[in-house]
Amino acid sequence: MRIGLDFDNTVISYNNEFWQAAQERGLVAPNWRGSKQQVRDIVRELPNGEIKWQALQGYVYGRGIEGAVLVSGVSEFLHRSQAHGDTVLIVSHKSEYGHFDPDEINLRAAALSWMKTNGLLSGYGVCLRREQVHFTSTRAEKLERIAELCCDIFIDDLEEVLIDPKFASSIRRILLSKTAIEGDGLPYSICRDWLSISELIFRDHS
Repeated sequence: MRIGLDFDNTVISYNNEFWQAAQERGLVAPNWRGSKQQVRDIVRELPNGEIKWQALQGYVYGRGIEGAVLVSGVSEFLHRSQAHGDTVLIVSHKSEYGHFDPDEINLRAAALSWMKTNGLLSGYGVCLRREQVHFTSTRAEKLERIAELCCDIFIDDLEEVLIDPKFASSIRRILLSKTAIEGDGLPYSICRDWLSISELIFRDHS
């Protein structure tokens, strides 16, 4: 099979980085802790909140990416996919540079560097080749690339990507979410973690 993965908040987790960076900038209370989604909701309510949120993202996805961590279960998933002879591809909607980032860090280069540091693009263990990692500038381009790569399955943490009318209907879609609610007629399956994703895919694949 050809299995496509989103990157941000699917393979890599920035949760701690977001609340820590928000604290440093005085955007949340000093002792506050929360998820990326919660940080976004709070910051956007501030004066000029959208600009502040985009600047925060630019820092976390760039210079702050060093503190991000591999999402639990991804490494085991990659081992199983390799054992099954599957091809794993990363397709990420990621601009080259963050908005309002005074350091002008190349976000794609930062992501690739993080992948190497965390063994996803290294010369040992389970790793991807550079040509298996794809960045796009818009969501529309991301959907086109997923189709062009002939993915059989695509895994993302954003429902709006998976329900987009332009998402190729032939591709099986999996939403990685701890809070999504099951419902009839959804075009995707819901998995709470990577262990559940592995069980779903490789149970059917065996």
